[in-house]
This record gives sequence, structure tokens and C-alpha cells, in this order.
Amino acid sequence: MTTTRRFLIGLTGAALLVAAPPRAGAGPNDPGYAKAFTCSACHGYDGASRSDTVPVLAGMPAWYLKKTIQDYASGKRPAAEMEPYAKMVLQLGVDDVANYFAKLPKQPTPLKADPAAVERGRAAATQCTVCHGAAGKGDPAKGVPDLTGQPAGYLKAQMLLFKTDKRSPGEPSLSALKALMKTMSDDQFADLAAFWSSQR
Repeated sequence: MTTTRRFLIGLTGAALLVAAPPRAGAGPNDPGYAKAFTCSACHGYDGASRSDTVPVLAGMPAWYLKKTIQDYASGKRPAAEMEPYAKMVLQLGVDDVANYFAKLPKQPTPLKADPAAVERGRAAATQCTVCHGAAGKGDPAKGVPDLTGQPAGYLKAQMLLFKTDKRSPGEPSLSALKALMKTMSDDQFADLAAFWSSQR
């Protein structure tokens, strides 16, 4: 789907957003309510992605969403389809959009992970908990995001980007993470992704 087509779908969504009933914590009067149409074509109007490769936005911390948008816009996070949308959000008001999705109730991916992969991932997940916490919920004070409830395909893709240093290249604070990723196989990534995706 082209950028123009996604934009037009999102523009249609803007009207639906305005007409839709208020959501808990983010009603029509929220500054980011109508601006969120920019993200709706892929992430859903409620920020609850139904795709295995598209992350859930609803309930994610505003600080993380803002940083992510800025990184996509600058090219620090490589994603050809995301870059123009991220730049659009910066023009519309990144704080408003990030705060809007942060106020929505968290909606973990409805996609079910393979039970065997989840159990294999559970055994390896202790390697992640040093930074992301025992429950995988992250640490805002250290800029560490929540891993739980995201689509497994998305999580695996991010691990691969870290392994190849294509995400945030040369970032000193991520050197330990990238070193760990380089010791792991694609199958191990799939198992870890399945586990964290299954966690609530």
C-alpha cells in the first residue's frame, strides 16, 4: 500500500475519530484525538494493531512513543514507510499524538503465539529482565520500554535490527543489548518474541 493511499485511508479515519464516542482517558476534546488519524491506517484508530508486524500503540508510555516518532523521522530507526508519517506527526504535534495513545487502555496483541515457542522463550527471557524488569514492563527512568503484549513478528524484527546495528547505529547506551543480540540466532529471537508477546 502506497504512502498516499495510507494517508487517504487515515484521512477518512479522521472523520470517524471525530464522530466516534469518547474513549476512556482520550475523548474528542483531547488535543491528539483528531491528529491520530495519521497513524490509524496501520495501527488502528484505537492504537491496537491486529498485524503481526505492526506494534500496538495504545497504552505505551508517551515518552517512548515520542522518541520512536522522532527516531523514525530522523532515520535513526530505519523504516521507509514510517519515515513520512513520523515527519507528518512532528508537524501536527508529536506530544499531542504521543499523549493521546498513551492515555488509551493498553490492548495487547490478539494474535496467539505458539505455546512451545512461548515456553522456550520463557527460559531465555532472564537475559532481558536485567534491563526490562522481571515482568518485562521496562524502566522509564532508564529509557527502557515495555516488551509485553506486542506482536511477536514486530519484536523479532526489532531484535534483528539491533543485531545488525541497523537500529540506532552507534548508540552507546545500546551497546550491551546489541552485543547480546549478536550471540543469538533467529530461532532464539522467535522464541523470545513469542514469550514477551504472550505476557500481559
